[in-house]
Order: sequence, then C-alpha cells, then structure tokens
Amino acid sequence: MTDPRATYRLQLTPQFGFAAAAELVPYLRDLGISHLYLSPSLQAREGSMHGYDVVDPTRLSAALGGERAFRELAVRARGAGLGIILDVVPNHMAADDTNRFWADPELRARFFDVDPVSGRHRRFFDVDDLAGIRIEREDVFHTAMDLVLALLREGLIDGVRGDHPDGLADPVGYLRRMRDGGARRIWVEKILAATERLPADWPVAGTVGYEFLRDACGLFVDPAGEATLTDLWNELAGDDRPFGAHALAAKLEQATTTFTPEVERLSREARDGAGSAEPAPEPPALAWAVSSLPVYRTYEPLTAGPFLTRFQQTTPAIMAKGVEDTAFYRYGRLLALNDVGGDPGRFGIAVEDVHAGNAERALRHPEAMLTTMTHDAKRSLDARARIAVLAQVPQRWAQVARGWIDSTERHCAPVDGALAPDPVERYFILQTLIGVWPIERARLDGYLEKALREAKRHTNWIQPNEPHEAAVKEYAAALCADAGFRAEIEAFLAEIEPRARRSTLGQLVLKLTAPGVPDTYQGDELELRTLVDPDNRRPVDWALRRESLDRLLGGGRPGASLSDAKLWITARLLGLRTRRPELFVGASYRPLQAGPAACVFLRGEELLVAVALPRAGEDPDPSVRAVPPGTWRDVLTGDERTVEDGNGPLSRWIDAETGVGVYERV
Repeated sequence: MTDPRATYRLQLTPQFGFAAAAELVPYLRDLGISHLYLSPSLQAREGSMHGYDVVDPTRLSAALGGERAFRELAVRARGAGLGIILDVVPNHMAADDTNRFWADPELRARFFDVDPVSGRHRRFFDVDDLAGIRIEREDVFHTAMDLVLALLREGLIDGVRGDHPDGLADPVGYLRRMRDGGARRIWVEKILAATERLPADWPVAGTVGYEFLRDACGLFVDPAGEATLTDLWNELAGDDRPFGAHALAAKLEQATTTFTPEVERLSREARDGAGSAEPAPEPPALAWAVSSLPVYRTYEPLTAGPFLTRFQQTTPAIMAKGVEDTAFYRYGRLLALNDVGGDPGRFGIAVEDVHAGNAERALRHPEAMLTTMTHDAKRSLDARARIAVLAQVPQRWAQVARGWIDSTERHCAPVDGALAPDPVERYFILQTLIGVWPIERARLDGYLEKALREAKRHTNWIQPNEPHEAAVKEYAAALCADAGFRAEIEAFLAEIEPRARRSTLGQLVLKLTAPGVPDTYQGDELELRTLVDPDNRRPVDWALRRESLDRLLGGGRPGASLSDAKLWITARLLGLRTRRPELFVGASYRPLQAGPAACVFLRGEELLVAVALPRAGEDPDPSVRAVPPGTWRDVLTGDERTVEDGNGPLSRWIDAETGVGVYERV
C-alpha cells in the first residue's frame, strides 16, 4: 500500500476510461502525484458521464474498459509507484430496469428504501431515478461493497472516497464495516459547517477537503470590502436580508414543495412511533424542523428510533438543495463565497482561524484531503480566486459594476412585463464573466440555464420559463459581443490581474504545504477557468500539460503566464513532498506571528511557508517572528539565505510578484 502524498482526481467517462487513465501515469508520476483518485467505476447506466448511477455494483464498468483494463491500469500505476483511490457510492443506485435489484420486485423491497405507503422511494436529493439503498442491511452491504473490498484486499486500490455518507441510516456502522473489510483509508464526502467537526468515532482519514477550500478562499477575501459590497448587493437586490434568511427561506421552500413526499413520510413514521400518548407532528411543523437545522444532519445512534433515523436522512437533501442549489444562486453579494461547503454570510476569515483549523487537522486527520476544486465545485480555483479580488477593490468594483449594469440595460428585453435579466441576474452574470473571461457562448448559455433554474426565481427545472431564459442568454451574448464592454472588462481584468495571481497562487501554496494530502482536480495544474458541472467535466488538453511539464523539468524556467506559475509551484512542491516526506508526514504545525496580513507557519522546524494576504489598513510588510536560525533554501527559486536573527519583515520571505515563499532548512 502506497502512503498518500498527493492525489489527482480523474473524471472517467466512456470516452476517457481506464486505458486513457493508464496513459497518464508517467505524467502524473513526474508531476509528483502518489495516487490516482478515480470517479465511480462500477457498472453504471448506459451512457453515464459520471458513474454515480450504478446499476450493477458487482462488476467494473464495461464502458470504462471492464475488469481487464482496470487491472492493467492498476498494474501500470503500481509499477510507477502510484496507488489508486476509488470513489464509491454507498447511498444509492440507479432506479432503472437494467438494474436487476430494482427491476425485480422482491429484490427492490430488500435492497431499496421504499415507502410502504406511497410506494415512492428515498431519492438521492431530488433525483427521482437515483434510489436510496439500505446499506445498513448486511446482505445489501455485501452486494454493494464486496467488489470494492476485494479490490482493496488484492492491493489494486489503496483507499476509497465514500460518497454522501449523510444519506445513510447508520454512517458510522457503514464506515466500520468498510474498515473491518479492509478499507484502511476512507475519505468521506462530508460538508462541514465552519463550527462543525467530524464525529470522533468515524474511522476515516478525513474529508475530501471542502472546509479547506472554503477557508483558503476566505483568506483572500478582504473583510474591509464587506460594507461596500453589501451596500451594492442590497441596492441591486432591493433586499437587505442576510444570507441566513435567504437560506432558511429556500430550505423551507424545498421542504414544502420538492420534498413534500419525504416530509409526509416523516409525519407518518412519527405518528406510527408516537403511540397514543403523544400527538405526532404535522407536515407543516416538520417542514420547519427539517429546514431549521444549521448543519447537514445529526448523528444519533441507529437504535434511537426509526423516526429520528429518517429525520437524519432527510435533512441533508433539504440543506443541499435549499442552500447550495437554490440560495447560492439567489444571493450574489460575492460569488467567490458561494461554493460547496461555503457560507456566503461569512465575509472572509481571520488567519488565526485558519491556523487553528490546520493545527487541528494535523492532530486529528493528518491525511485529510486538501482541495481547491472538485467535480462538485461551483467554480474552479482560478475563477473563484479572481472573483475574490473584488473584495480587495470594493469601491472601484462598485463603480464599475453600477456603470455596466446601467449601460448594458439596452441589451435587456421585456418579458412578462419586466426587463430580463433583472439587476440581480445582471450582477450574477457580471461576476461570472469576471471569473471565467473569456468564455464561449455555448458554455455560458449552458451555465446560465442551470443557474437560472437552480435559483428558481423566474424559471425552474419543472416549468422552464423559456422566454425569460432566452432573454438572459441573449443579454449575456450581447455583452460578450459588445466591443465597448469587451474593452472595458479586459481593461478591468488587467487592472486586477496582479491581485488575482496572488489569490490563486497563495491558495495553491497553502494546499500544497498545509497539514493534509493535497488533491488536484484534472487539468487544474494549469490555468483553468470553469463553472459548475458539466462545464468542469470538459475534455482536458493532456498533451499541453505533458509538454509544459517536460519543459520545466528539463531545465526551463516558468514564463509569465499563470499556467506556468501554477505548474512550476505544483511540480516543485510536490517534488519536495516526494524528496523530503518527513517535512510533511507527522510533522508538527506551528504558526509564526506575522499579524493579520500574512499566513506564516512552520512544518516541524525544517519547512517555512509564507503567504501574503490582502488586508486593507494593515501593515503590508509585517514583521515575521521566531524563524529558526540556519540556512534556508527557497524551494521555488533555489536561492539560499542564512538567518541569524529570526525576526524580520515579511518581504524577506515572499516573492514580490506572487506573494508566496516556501523554504526548506538545509
């Protein structure tokens, strides 16, 4: 078994299966990756582009190449020193006639969580054709997981990512069964609130890193910009409610519409379990209850009672669909904050809080994944990092945004007695363009259709308002074709580019050096400006990445592009993790005092990391204290310096352009 040092997420499809992944092994080895992190690879529905709609968990996907191709991939990876982590789906399978467990009435009753009264099944969120399975049953567990456990025992995979454990009746029971069956390392796709921690009794390596994504981005959101951007948003929205109010309203809306069957089932189970002494809660009260929880779910023992178990399985879906897939598309104060695991109501984060989270992870889950982008992310790192910069130039952005919203009204069209898009939608589009400019119309159209329907303000998935959607798409297309607007947005992007570069590279350095295992999403080692899926699942130019890495490893120096800077930092720091694992594995984490405008820390006493942070009104070159004396080598440039006095300015340790510095003591 290969110890995890750095993972690389690959999104497998029928067009990019096991054989194609095998061809990438030499490149990923040279990049410094220790594990291929594969999307679900069991037999899914025909034509599946993601693998989460499993129809036969006893077979590897034929569309991806089948068992033979998987074994060839595993052997090739192992020969290059790489292991494999497999994404597995314990919560649901496809409700499809090609799924024998679903098609057979007797098997369906045994395997699936079906409401005996309505005949409707527990869904994955609001997806009707993904049906929840009863993995808490021993026979269902073995049918769904025995192949995965066999791959673990044979050494073909080293660990698993457990998808959506919140949907399970007994998450800890499932995780313990997996551990006892041979899964020594399990990463859970668990979204934690800012004040929430993984349950102490979960036998896991950690999460897949959404909390790190949230905090790393938060460091580059300057709190000084909050008042200005809040005023701008309230003015455009005509609504000064905080994000929490929007989130609660969206959750309640979901509980009383989309999830009415689930709430009614809860009411029946409460009635059946209450007996004659206690009245059962009615659906309206339950709708409020499941909407009011501030976290995805609680984790009471399975023996606590059927109603409580069902309650715990219901709240995650309402939280996900109400917050991430509704409120995140309605509340647009700063879209960099609207990502999986994020809290748009929290404007930035103090460096002390990030230090505390890193130190806790080093003690509790030193192998937890660290990510800045996943297949579920709303935006790629580069897009999110650029939008975050708007908080660093709030007055300038407010002026520019107001001007654009007014001057581009001529591209709006009347729909249902009002102009479309409305100011909220226009502001959403402007921030999106800031993040991903330039973008092709087909990509932008697809994204806007999804965003509008998720927001459910003027249109939705069930009853699309096609005239409104068409007007919004035409507006966005008109902006992109407007020569005046193009010149203005490109000038503004050039103006903020140095800050955006620091935002991206600072988050990247933190991911590659903080306690945990850094995870790279496919293609994100170069500049990558993508939006929510399916935009982030588009084919990757692997030849460009191979060529770029060969040039840098062959002695070439990085050019001025963001792609070169990202790849250089990634290769150098992953190379350091390979060359000197003791700097990371088991190494302590010690923050160094540097004030609010810098994140500086030591791993052990041999690795120093310094990242400048945007903090208006704070000293931009604060004193860094208590650096251990000795000779330190800059990992990114090779320069050396001798330190006698451990106190000195931040500028001693960071590059003026990138705002980062990483040093090993020699």
